[in-house]
Amino acid sequence: MSGKRAPQTGNDKRRMKSAARLYAVQALFQMEQSGQTVDQVISEFFDHRFGATYDGEEMIDGDMGLFRKLVENAVNYQAPIDQMTDRALVAKWPISRIDPTLRGLFRAAGAELLRSSTPPKVVINEFVDIARAFFPEGREPKFVNAVLDHMAREARPEAF
Repeated sequence: MSGKRAPQTGNDKRRMKSAARLYAVQALFQMEQSGQTVDQVISEFFDHRFGATYDGEEMIDGDMGLFRKLVENAVNYQAPIDQMTDRALVAKWPISRIDPTLRGLFRAAGAELLRSSTPPKVVINEFVDIARAFFPEGREPKFVNAVLDHMAREARPEAF
């Protein structure tokens, strides 16, 4: 067998973008917990997560460009993203008080809403799916859907 990879299908590209979003949420969470820099966490994910094998399970390859863009934009535009998130949250619950995984999710989603041409409904669906992966039994996916809908309408009103 030659070393060539099979051409990617549309489904492969979608899976890689979904994986990049999930990895971005994990990277933002990790940065907050560990104090790592953007460059450190991006390098670690590229070297050790994308396509790695753990306990016989192969991690999906992610879209490296989208991952880098989401993490960098979430950090570079954190203040406006957090302000937009705060406006979408109930007044008693500023972003600083919510679960750190959700904080990473809102920052990654906010980066994509503010700094990409991805349709807002796609961004919302993708990040609600990520919330389901992290919180399969909880109410968080519905909460995420409501907050992201509010954020999307503020960031991209023309799409609604």
